[in-house]
Amino acid sequence: MAEKQVGTVTHWYDKLGVAVVKLSGKLAKGARIKVKKGEEEFEDTVASLQIDHKDVASAKKGDDAAMKLSQRAKEGSGVFLAE
Repeated sequence: MAEKQVGTVTHWYDKLGVAVVKLSGKLAKGARIKVKKGEEEFEDTVASLQIDHKDVASAKKGDDAAMKLSQRAKEGSGVFLAE
C-alpha cells in the first residue's frame, strides 16, 4: 500500500528540535509519521502540534503546523503517515 504524504518540511529549528510542516492532508496529535528525504528516513509520533504558537489537537490541509521531532528533519523532507 502506498504511503500517504501529509506534508513537507518547510523549516527546521535546530535548538528547539521543531519542524514546520506545510500540510497537504490532515494530521492529528498522536499520529505515527515517517519523515523521508532521499535515503534518510525515520519514524516518530506527533507529540506536540502547534499552529501560530497555539497548541492544537489536529491540523488540516493548507496549515503550517509546527511539531517537535526526535531527530533532525531536513527542509524539503516529505512527511508521511506511517503504516
